[in-house]
Amino acid sequence: MELGLHTFGDVDATAADKGADAARRIRDLLEEIELADQVGLDIFGLGEHHRPDYAISAPAVVLAAAAARTKTIRLTSAVTVLSSDDPVRVFQQFSTLDAISNGRAEIMAGRGSFIESFPLFGYDLGDYDALFSEKLELLLALRDHEDVTWQGTVRAPIHGRGVYPRPVQKPLPVWIAVGGTPQSAVRAGMLGLPLAVAIIGGEYPRFAPFFKLYREAGMKAGHDPSLLKTSINVHGFIADTTEAAADTFYGPQAQVMDRIGRERGWGPTNRAHFDQARSPLGNLFLGEPELVAEKIIAAHKVFGMDRFLLQMAIGPMPHQAIMRGIELYGTKVAPLVRKALTGSSDRAKPAISGAQA
Repeated sequence: MELGLHTFGDVDATAADKGADAARRIRDLLEEIELADQVGLDIFGLGEHHRPDYAISAPAVVLAAAAARTKTIRLTSAVTVLSSDDPVRVFQQFSTLDAISNGRAEIMAGRGSFIESFPLFGYDLGDYDALFSEKLELLLALRDHEDVTWQGTVRAPIHGRGVYPRPVQKPLPVWIAVGGTPQSAVRAGMLGLPLAVAIIGGEYPRFAPFFKLYREAGMKAGHDPSLLKTSINVHGFIADTTEAAADTFYGPQAQVMDRIGRERGWGPTNRAHFDQARSPLGNLFLGEPELVAEKIIAAHKVFGMDRFLLQMAIGPMPHQAIMRGIELYGTKVAPLVRKALTGSSDRAKPAISGAQA
Protein backbone atom coordinates (compact mmCIF):
# COMPACT_ATOMS: atom_id res chain seq x y z
CA MET A 1 0.00 0.00 0.00
CA GLU A 2 1.21 3.48 -0.87
CA LEU A 3 1.44 5.97 1.98
CA GLY A 4 1.39 9.72 1.52
CA LEU A 5 0.13 13.18 2.38
CA HIS A 6 -2.10 15.84 0.94
CA THR A 7 -2.90 19.45 1.79
CA PHE A 8 -4.64 22.56 0.46
CA GLY A 9 -1.91 24.99 1.53
CA ASP A 10 -3.87 26.65 4.34
CA VAL A 11 -3.12 30.33 4.98
CA ASP A 12 -4.49 33.12 7.18
CA ALA A 13 -7.54 34.49 5.36
CA THR A 14 -7.30 37.69 7.45
CA ALA A 15 -3.59 38.37 6.82
CA ALA A 16 -2.86 42.01 6.04
CA ASP A 17 -0.42 40.98 3.30
CA LYS A 18 -1.98 37.97 1.62
CA GLY A 19 0.81 37.72 -0.94
CA ALA A 20 3.52 37.44 1.71
CA ASP A 21 1.52 34.91 3.70
CA ALA A 22 0.92 32.74 0.63
CA ALA A 23 4.61 32.94 -0.31
CA ARG A 24 5.61 31.83 3.19
CA ARG A 25 3.23 28.89 3.14
CA ILE A 26 4.30 27.73 -0.31
CA ARG A 27 7.99 27.87 0.70
CA ASP A 28 7.19 25.83 3.81
CA LEU A 29 5.12 23.42 1.74
CA LEU A 30 8.01 22.74 -0.62
CA GLU A 31 10.17 21.88 2.38
CA GLU A 32 7.47 19.50 3.56
CA ILE A 33 7.25 17.74 0.20
CA GLU A 34 11.04 17.48 0.02
CA LEU A 35 11.16 15.90 3.49
CA ALA A 36 8.35 13.48 2.61
CA ASP A 37 10.48 12.31 -0.32
CA GLN A 38 13.59 11.97 1.84
CA VAL A 39 11.86 9.81 4.48
CA GLY A 40 10.45 7.45 1.88
CA LEU A 41 6.78 8.36 1.60
CA ASP A 42 5.16 7.41 -1.69
CA ILE A 43 2.96 10.32 -2.74
CA PHE A 44 2.12 13.97 -2.02
CA GLY A 45 -1.09 15.68 -3.18
CA LEU A 46 -2.14 19.33 -3.44
CA GLY A 47 -5.76 20.41 -3.63
CA GLU A 48 -7.04 23.20 -5.87
CA HIS A 49 -9.07 25.97 -4.21
CA HIS A 50 -9.96 29.56 -5.03
CA ARG A 51 -10.54 31.00 -1.56
CA PRO A 52 -8.63 33.38 0.73
CA ASP A 53 -7.92 30.59 3.24
CA TYR A 54 -5.90 28.43 0.80
CA ALA A 55 -2.75 29.23 -1.18
CA ILE A 56 -3.02 26.47 -3.78
CA SER A 57 -5.08 27.52 -6.78
CA ALA A 58 -2.59 26.10 -9.32
CA PRO A 59 -1.45 22.69 -8.02
CA ALA A 60 0.58 21.81 -11.13
CA VAL A 61 2.79 24.87 -10.66
CA VAL A 62 3.68 24.06 -7.05
CA LEU A 63 4.06 20.37 -7.85
CA ALA A 64 6.49 21.27 -10.65
CA ALA A 65 8.61 23.20 -8.15
CA ALA A 66 8.47 20.16 -5.87
CA ALA A 67 9.44 17.86 -8.75
CA ALA A 68 12.72 19.74 -9.15
CA ARG A 69 13.52 19.16 -5.45
CA THR A 70 12.52 15.50 -5.13
CA LYS A 71 13.58 12.15 -6.57
CA THR A 72 11.03 9.40 -6.10
CA ILE A 73 7.82 10.65 -4.49
CA ARG A 74 4.78 10.74 -6.76
CA LEU A 75 3.08 14.12 -7.20
CA THR A 76 -0.66 14.51 -7.65
CA SER A 77 -3.45 17.04 -7.53
CA ALA A 78 -5.88 16.34 -4.70
CA VAL A 79 -8.04 17.46 -6.36
CA THR A 80 -8.12 19.19 -9.73
CA VAL A 81 -11.56 20.83 -9.99
CA LEU A 82 -12.10 19.54 -13.49
CA SER A 83 -15.62 20.94 -13.84
CA SER A 84 -14.39 24.54 -13.92
CA ASP A 85 -11.09 23.98 -15.73
CA ASP A 86 -10.24 23.22 -19.33
CA PRO A 87 -9.25 19.56 -19.82
CA VAL A 88 -6.75 20.47 -22.55
CA ARG A 89 -4.84 22.77 -20.21
CA VAL A 90 -5.09 20.30 -17.33
CA PHE A 91 -3.64 17.56 -19.51
CA GLN A 92 -0.86 19.81 -20.82
CA GLN A 93 0.07 21.00 -17.32
CA PHE A 94 0.28 17.52 -15.86
CA SER A 95 2.05 16.11 -18.93
CA THR A 96 4.62 18.85 -18.40
CA LEU A 97 4.83 17.93 -14.71
CA ASP A 98 5.29 14.31 -15.77
CA ALA A 99 8.26 15.35 -17.92
CA ILE A 100 9.85 17.44 -15.16
CA SER A 101 9.43 14.64 -12.61
CA ASN A 102 10.36 11.85 -15.05
CA GLY A 103 7.07 10.03 -14.78
CA ARG A 104 5.82 10.85 -11.27
CA ALA A 105 2.74 12.97 -12.05
CA GLU A 106 -0.89 12.10 -11.45
CA ILE A 107 -4.26 13.84 -11.74
CA MET A 108 -6.91 13.36 -9.09
CA ALA A 109 -10.03 14.76 -10.72
CA GLY A 110 -13.12 15.80 -8.78
CA ARG A 111 -15.99 18.22 -8.57
CA GLY A 112 -14.36 20.03 -5.64
CA SER A 113 -15.70 20.64 -2.16
CA PHE A 114 -16.44 24.35 -2.77
CA ILE A 115 -18.17 26.19 -5.60
CA GLU A 116 -16.14 29.43 -5.85
CA SER A 117 -14.41 28.33 -9.05
CA PHE A 118 -17.66 28.10 -11.03
CA PRO A 119 -18.58 31.82 -11.08
CA LEU A 120 -14.89 32.74 -11.11
CA PHE A 121 -14.39 31.01 -14.46
CA GLY A 122 -17.83 31.77 -15.84
CA TYR A 123 -19.64 28.45 -15.41
CA ASP A 124 -23.28 27.91 -14.52
CA LEU A 125 -23.89 25.71 -11.48
CA GLY A 126 -26.98 24.48 -13.30
CA ASP A 127 -24.54 22.55 -15.53
CA TYR A 128 -22.81 20.96 -12.51
CA ASP A 129 -23.25 17.33 -13.59
CA ALA A 130 -22.69 17.84 -17.31
CA LEU A 131 -19.54 19.88 -16.73
CA PHE A 132 -17.82 17.09 -14.85
CA SER A 133 -18.96 14.16 -16.94
CA GLU A 134 -18.17 15.77 -20.30
CA LYS A 135 -14.83 17.23 -19.21
CA LEU A 136 -13.78 13.90 -17.72
CA GLU A 137 -14.64 12.25 -21.03
CA LEU A 138 -12.48 14.77 -22.87
CA LEU A 139 -9.58 14.45 -20.40
CA LEU A 140 -9.53 10.68 -20.90
CA ALA A 141 -9.66 11.10 -24.68
CA LEU A 142 -6.68 13.49 -24.51
CA ARG A 143 -4.82 11.03 -22.33
CA ASP A 144 -5.39 8.05 -24.58
CA HIS A 145 -5.05 9.63 -28.05
CA GLU A 146 -2.50 12.07 -29.46
CA ASP A 147 -5.00 13.44 -31.99
CA VAL A 148 -8.45 14.10 -30.61
CA THR A 149 -11.88 14.65 -32.10
CA TRP A 150 -14.50 15.42 -29.46
CA GLN A 151 -17.81 17.22 -29.15
CA GLY A 152 -19.97 17.98 -26.12
CA THR A 153 -22.36 20.65 -24.84
CA VAL A 154 -20.24 22.61 -22.33
CA ARG A 155 -17.15 23.35 -24.41
CA ALA A 156 -16.25 24.09 -28.01
CA PRO A 157 -15.60 20.90 -30.04
CA ILE A 158 -12.16 19.67 -31.07
CA HIS A 159 -11.67 18.35 -34.60
CA GLY A 160 -8.59 16.20 -35.14
CA ARG A 161 -6.18 18.28 -33.08
CA GLY A 162 -2.96 17.07 -31.47
CA VAL A 163 -2.33 17.95 -27.82
CA TYR A 164 1.23 18.26 -26.52
CA PRO A 165 3.47 17.49 -24.74
CA ARG A 166 2.69 13.81 -24.37
CA PRO A 167 3.34 12.37 -20.90
CA VAL A 168 6.19 10.06 -19.95
CA GLN A 169 3.72 7.61 -18.39
CA LYS A 170 1.46 5.65 -20.67
CA PRO A 171 -1.19 6.34 -19.63
CA LEU A 172 -0.94 9.36 -17.35
CA PRO A 173 -2.69 8.24 -14.15
CA VAL A 174 -6.12 9.78 -13.57
CA TRP A 175 -7.95 9.09 -10.30
CA ILE A 176 -11.54 10.01 -9.48
CA ALA A 177 -12.02 11.66 -6.08
CA VAL A 178 -15.41 11.42 -4.36
CA GLY A 179 -16.98 12.52 -1.10
CA GLY A 180 -20.38 11.13 -0.19
CA THR A 181 -21.96 10.33 -3.55
CA PRO A 182 -22.40 6.62 -4.37
CA GLN A 183 -23.08 7.43 -8.03
CA SER A 184 -19.59 8.90 -8.34
CA ALA A 185 -18.05 5.69 -7.03
CA VAL A 186 -20.07 3.69 -9.56
CA ARG A 187 -18.94 6.05 -12.38
CA ALA A 188 -15.27 5.51 -11.46
CA GLY A 189 -15.79 1.75 -11.47
CA MET A 190 -17.54 1.75 -14.83
CA LEU A 191 -14.65 3.75 -16.31
CA GLY A 192 -12.05 1.51 -14.69
CA LEU A 193 -10.37 4.50 -13.03
CA PRO A 194 -8.80 4.45 -9.55
CA LEU A 195 -11.06 5.76 -6.77
CA ALA A 196 -10.11 8.10 -3.89
CA VAL A 197 -12.67 8.52 -1.10
CA ALA A 198 -12.46 11.51 1.26
CA ILE A 199 -13.42 10.58 4.83
CA ILE A 200 -13.75 13.65 7.06
CA GLY A 201 -16.58 12.71 9.41
CA GLY A 202 -18.24 9.83 11.20
CA GLU A 203 -16.87 6.34 11.73
CA TYR A 204 -14.67 5.38 8.81
CA PRO A 205 -16.07 1.82 8.27
CA ARG A 206 -19.38 3.34 7.12
CA PHE A 207 -17.66 4.15 3.81
CA ALA A 208 -17.05 0.48 3.02
CA PRO A 209 -20.16 0.29 0.77
CA PHE A 210 -18.57 2.85 -1.58
CA PHE A 211 -15.72 0.46 -2.24
CA LYS A 212 -18.10 -2.44 -2.77
CA LEU A 213 -20.17 -0.43 -5.27
CA TYR A 214 -17.01 0.67 -7.05
CA ARG A 215 -15.55 -2.81 -7.43
CA GLU A 216 -18.88 -4.32 -8.49
CA ALA A 217 -19.36 -1.64 -11.15
CA GLY A 218 -15.80 -2.08 -12.40
CA MET A 219 -16.06 -5.83 -12.72
CA LYS A 220 -19.50 -5.59 -14.32
CA ALA A 221 -17.98 -3.23 -16.92
CA GLY A 222 -15.32 -5.85 -17.67
CA HIS A 223 -12.31 -4.19 -16.04
CA ASP A 224 -9.48 -6.21 -14.54
CA PRO A 225 -10.12 -6.24 -10.75
CA SER A 226 -6.38 -5.85 -10.11
CA LEU A 227 -6.51 -2.43 -11.80
CA LEU A 228 -9.41 -1.11 -9.69
CA LYS A 229 -7.19 0.79 -7.27
CA THR A 230 -8.55 2.63 -4.23
CA SER A 231 -7.43 5.26 -1.72
CA ILE A 232 -8.77 6.84 1.43
CA ASN A 233 -7.95 10.50 2.14
CA VAL A 234 -8.29 11.47 5.81
CA HIS A 235 -7.42 14.08 8.43
CA GLY A 236 -4.92 13.32 11.16
CA PHE A 237 -1.57 14.04 12.74
CA ILE A 238 1.46 12.20 14.10
CA ALA A 239 3.58 13.34 17.03
CA ASP A 240 5.95 11.75 19.53
CA THR A 241 3.07 11.17 21.94
CA THR A 242 -0.65 10.80 21.41
CA GLU A 243 -1.33 13.65 23.84
CA ALA A 244 0.96 15.99 21.94
CA ALA A 245 -0.65 15.00 18.63
CA ALA A 246 -4.14 15.72 19.95
CA ASP A 247 -3.22 19.01 21.63
CA THR A 248 -1.36 20.30 18.56
CA PHE A 249 -3.95 19.30 15.99
CA TYR A 250 -7.22 20.08 17.78
CA GLY A 251 -7.11 23.87 17.58
CA PRO A 252 -6.19 24.24 13.88
CA GLN A 253 -8.51 21.44 12.77
CA ALA A 254 -11.42 22.80 14.82
CA GLN A 255 -10.84 26.28 13.40
CA VAL A 256 -11.11 24.96 9.84
CA MET A 257 -14.11 22.73 10.50
CA ASP A 258 -15.97 25.52 12.32
CA ARG A 259 -15.29 27.99 9.51
CA ILE A 260 -16.59 25.57 6.90
CA GLY A 261 -19.43 24.59 9.21
CA ARG A 262 -20.65 28.19 9.46
CA GLU A 263 -20.83 28.30 5.66
CA ARG A 264 -22.71 25.01 5.41
CA GLY A 265 -24.93 25.13 8.46
CA TRP A 266 -23.10 22.58 10.60
CA GLY A 267 -22.99 22.91 14.35
CA PRO A 268 -19.71 23.93 16.04
CA THR A 269 -17.21 21.28 16.99
CA ASN A 270 -15.75 20.75 20.46
CA ARG A 271 -13.05 18.70 22.16
CA ALA A 272 -15.47 15.87 22.98
CA HIS A 273 -16.38 15.52 19.29
CA PHE A 274 -12.70 15.64 18.41
CA ASP A 275 -11.76 12.97 20.94
CA GLN A 276 -14.54 10.72 19.65
CA ALA A 277 -13.24 11.19 16.11
CA ARG A 278 -9.81 9.91 17.15
CA SER A 279 -11.26 6.75 18.72
CA PRO A 280 -10.40 3.41 17.03
CA LEU A 281 -13.24 3.67 14.48
CA GLY A 282 -13.28 7.47 14.21
CA ASN A 283 -12.33 9.41 11.10
CA LEU A 284 -9.19 11.04 12.57
CA PHE A 285 -5.93 9.10 12.22
CA LEU A 286 -4.03 10.77 15.02
CA GLY A 287 -1.52 9.92 17.72
CA GLU A 288 1.91 8.47 18.34
CA PRO A 289 3.41 6.45 15.47
CA GLU A 290 2.43 3.01 16.76
CA LEU A 291 -1.19 4.06 17.29
CA VAL A 292 -1.51 5.61 13.83
CA ALA A 293 0.10 2.58 12.21
CA GLU A 294 -2.35 0.26 13.99
CA LYS A 295 -5.30 2.34 12.78
CA ILE A 296 -4.06 2.37 9.17
CA ILE A 297 -3.63 -1.41 9.28
CA ALA A 298 -7.13 -1.80 10.75
CA ALA A 299 -8.58 0.43 7.98
CA HIS A 300 -6.83 -1.68 5.38
CA LYS A 301 -8.66 -4.73 6.72
CA VAL A 302 -11.96 -2.87 6.16
CA PHE A 303 -11.27 -1.35 2.73
CA GLY A 304 -8.38 -3.27 1.20
CA MET A 305 -7.20 0.08 -0.19
CA ASP A 306 -4.05 0.54 -2.26
CA ARG A 307 -3.26 4.04 -0.99
CA PHE A 308 -3.61 6.04 2.22
CA LEU A 309 -3.31 9.86 2.19
CA LEU A 310 -3.13 11.83 5.43
CA GLN A 311 -3.93 15.55 5.68
CA MET A 312 -1.78 16.86 8.55
CA ALA A 313 -1.18 20.40 7.30
CA ILE A 314 -4.62 21.82 8.01
CA GLY A 315 -5.42 25.30 9.30
CA PRO A 316 -2.69 27.22 11.19
CA MET A 317 -0.59 24.15 11.97
CA PRO A 318 3.01 25.06 12.91
CA HIS A 319 5.45 24.24 10.13
CA GLN A 320 7.96 22.61 12.47
CA ALA A 321 5.24 20.39 13.94
CA ILE A 322 4.28 19.30 10.42
CA MET A 323 7.92 18.57 9.62
CA ARG A 324 8.24 16.40 12.72
CA GLY A 325 5.00 14.65 11.83
CA ILE A 326 6.29 13.89 8.33
CA GLU A 327 9.54 12.56 9.76
CA LEU A 328 7.66 10.22 12.12
CA TYR A 329 5.30 9.16 9.33
CA GLY A 330 8.15 8.12 7.06
CA THR A 331 10.55 6.66 9.62
CA LYS A 332 8.16 5.10 12.16
CA VAL A 333 4.63 4.68 10.81
CA ALA A 334 5.42 3.61 7.25
CA PRO A 335 7.80 0.77 8.19
CA LEU A 336 5.26 -0.63 10.68
CA VAL A 337 2.45 -0.55 8.11
CA ARG A 338 4.58 -2.02 5.33
CA LYS A 339 5.84 -4.83 7.53
CA ALA A 340 2.31 -5.71 8.65
CA LEU A 341 0.94 -5.74 5.11
CA THR A 342 3.86 -7.16 3.13
CA GLY A 343 6.26 -8.67 5.65
CA SER A 344 8.87 -6.07 4.72
CA SER A 345 9.47 -2.56 6.04
CA ASP A 346 10.95 -1.46 2.71
CA ARG A 347 9.20 1.07 0.52
CA ALA A 348 6.70 -0.66 -1.73
CA LYS A 349 6.83 -0.48 -5.50
CA PRO A 350 4.43 2.16 -6.90
CA ALA A 351 0.91 0.91 -7.43
CA ILE A 352 -0.45 0.74 -10.95
CA SER A 353 -2.38 4.00 -10.91
CA GLY A 354 -3.17 4.56 -14.57
CA ALA A 355 -5.89 2.05 -15.35
CA GLN A 356 -7.18 2.32 -18.90
CA ALA A 357 -10.65 3.77 -19.25
